[in-house]
Amino acid sequence: MEQPTVGILHPGSMGAAVAACAATNAVAVLWCETGRSTASVERAARFGLTPVATLSDLLDRSDIVISLCPPAAAEDLARDVAAHRFAGVYVEANAINPERAQRIAALLAPDATVVDGGVVGSPPVGRKTPTLYLSGPADATARIEALFTDTAVQTSVLGTEVGKASALKLSYASFQKTSRVLVALAVGMAREHGVDQELIEVASRRTDSYLSEPQYVAKTAARAWRWGPELEEAADALVAAGLPPEMLRAAASTLARWHEVKDDGELTLTDALDRLVQP
Repeated sequence: MEQPTVGILHPGSMGAAVAACAATNAVAVLWCETGRSTASVERAARFGLTPVATLSDLLDRSDIVISLCPPAAAEDLARDVAAHRFAGVYVEANAINPERAQRIAALLAPDATVVDGGVVGSPPVGRKTPTLYLSGPADATARIEALFTDTAVQTSVLGTEVGKASALKLSYASFQKTSRVLVALAVGMAREHGVDQELIEVASRRTDSYLSEPQYVAKTAARAWRWGPELEEAADALVAAGLPPEMLRAAASTLARWHEVKDDGELTLTDALDRLVQP
């Protein structure tokens, strides 16, 4: 199989790292620099991605396009790609609900072949090895498996139905991210009564308790701008399945209080908890 040219939309912390892994088995990995932030430019350069001036340039040259962006932008981005009649493999790897993944597949048909994707794990830097779950046409998922062979991104094919990978991603995210929000609420409540250290001590007796890791609350706050919309997508998936979405919507509402500290690596536990308290 010939090495493909890959386009990444857009190189955020996860997208840039995943794209860099794809470069192992690709002729080049392209990204569109027009309208992107200085941080995106620096990140793309750090990961060795090749800039192009316009989305049209990227789509004309790419055999495979990987979409990794905030959930709210996924459909608009796919609509822009569809307008250019992109005819390669489009990997919809955003944290969106299965119904949206299927709508995007319909939007891009019949020109493009859509592979549903879901990344579980941290960006593939250092020794981290996330898994990219895939579902969709067998020949297309095989191409994506080949793209990430011998890289830090592991792949797992769930079948041929678009939506399966998104369902797995959101099922996992529902627990993982909501549980982190509950930690913040529990520690915040305990702090108000002066028993936060005691709470952590109680939780530390259980090695599988997130409550024993309150330092992660600050990281949760810094990621809230991404996690909140993801939980809203998961809540929509619960509704579609006839299940109650209120728990996830409440967690998303809590995350919204941290929206202004986007990617703040200097945030402390105290700062994060203070921001949860209504003035």
